[in-house]
Amino acid sequence: MTSSRRSFLRTAGGTLLTIACGPSVVTASRRRADLIVRGGTLFDGTGAAGAELDISITSGRIVAIGRRLTDTGAIEIDARGLAVAPGFIDIHSHADGSLFQDPRAESVIRQGITTIVVGQDGSSRADGSAGAESFEALFRRIDNLPGAVNVASSIGLGTVRGQVIGNVDRPATADELRAMTALVTRALEQGACGASSGLEYTPGGFATLDELIALCRPLAARRLPYSTHMRNEDDRLLTSIDESIAVARGAGCPLQISHLKTQGPRNWARLDDVFARIETAARQGLDIAFDRYPYIAYQTGLTNLFPIWSREGGTPAFFGRIDDSATGARIRTETLAKVDLIGGWDNVMIASVSAADDKAAEGARVGAFAAGKNADPYDFTVGLLRRNRGNVGMVGFAMSEENLDRILAHPRGMVCSDGGGYALTGPARTGHPHPRGLGSFPRILSRYVRERHALTLPQAINKMTALPASRLRLMDRGRLAPGLAGDLVVFDPATVTDRATFAEPFQYPTGIKAVVVNGTVALLDGERGATLTGRSVRPTA
Repeated sequence: MTSSRRSFLRTAGGTLLTIACGPSVVTASRRRADLIVRGGTLFDGTGAAGAELDISITSGRIVAIGRRLTDTGAIEIDARGLAVAPGFIDIHSHADGSLFQDPRAESVIRQGITTIVVGQDGSSRADGSAGAESFEALFRRIDNLPGAVNVASSIGLGTVRGQVIGNVDRPATADELRAMTALVTRALEQGACGASSGLEYTPGGFATLDELIALCRPLAARRLPYSTHMRNEDDRLLTSIDESIAVARGAGCPLQISHLKTQGPRNWARLDDVFARIETAARQGLDIAFDRYPYIAYQTGLTNLFPIWSREGGTPAFFGRIDDSATGARIRTETLAKVDLIGGWDNVMIASVSAADDKAAEGARVGAFAAGKNADPYDFTVGLLRRNRGNVGMVGFAMSEENLDRILAHPRGMVCSDGGGYALTGPARTGHPHPRGLGSFPRILSRYVRERHALTLPQAINKMTALPASRLRLMDRGRLAPGLAGDLVVFDPATVTDRATFAEPFQYPTGIKAVVVNGTVALLDGERGATLTGRSVRPTA
């Protein structure tokens, strides 16, 4: 081990522990294993300091952990001077968007992520119906790919509403509520790991408090979380947190606030009030937590700048309201107010378009790009949406770096990417994405552990492994112990670095030596393994 690496591991993780104080250990007689990782500083995921131990894996499971195991391995990885951790779990991912076109999941695996949790923001690939739309069918598709990464999925309450009611703004009838509840219950029976809402999007944003409570009640007995992209994350943030707490309290289920943020400079000072509400709810008995990606910009659809009422009924109805003299002026006023809140049009970057003629706009800031065309930025934005039939992605720069430190460090906080799956070549190289899809987890280790000291190394690993696993009841993952799944990542804590930027997002991180998924090497020294062993994963009862 080099002196610099040893020094960093001691500083970040505490003095290296003896075997007796470290992770669960089984002393094994000499045997032949599928894979042995030798000599690394092993962090078991619980938040405990690391210890220099070997780990032996056979048939996809950890069979032994100990100092200088006498086992031999068909494959052996020298991890001396490096950290060994459970494979990272991305508790809020959209990487299934490209998984079926590119199962190698390059940007996921190269971050050290071995399990993604999808079905987020109220939208899932299955809606709980029978047949092709069931979660059983979705999980079969995942298992039959096969893909490189494990996949768990929530049931999207917006998807459920769209299936039963459609994209209309009205309360559910009693019959519709029973039908939607049945879909949620069936999804959970088939292995969904929770339910999600996207209350800034349609049609999920049309749900009432009573509807959300009713649809989340099936979560209670399973102790699975209601994960919410709240109704508002800026001026009405505190009201939205109150609503989220009311849903979970009314349903009797855990609450997971998705990508917690205080959006817009005038709201940055509200973080103390946010934490106070969360801690009060916890003291009153609510199982409450949250997650966040390590960037001060968010990504969403460009239509999200426009008021939700204007988006009811889908894209044609949206443009009809813009063109209508009775509603067009109001839409412009409310949209400009939203843009002003986040700091102006130059804080809006175009992330993706579908029209070939607009590709030059990808990666551009709307204010500067519109000025270069001598166009009003609002009119340019509407025109861009028209040409792309509403399908335009954006990145908004609206958050505080200091608040981000505090959110990541909070004991109830976990790490997510909220990002898609990408690759430098092939079908997963699309648009000009937010760098979070290629760099979130290494960025935590480099910027927020090593540089800003917002987290210790054991704390960061816990927030990326055991904490999300326990939250979703994925009980055989997220920790390194005999009998658990053989998912792990080997990295250099002194050098691991994200390289994706807002200007140049298509860059993989460095400093990750190896990634193992279900006992099979998926990445070693920059080279991908030929065998893809990711599978669907479900909560343990």
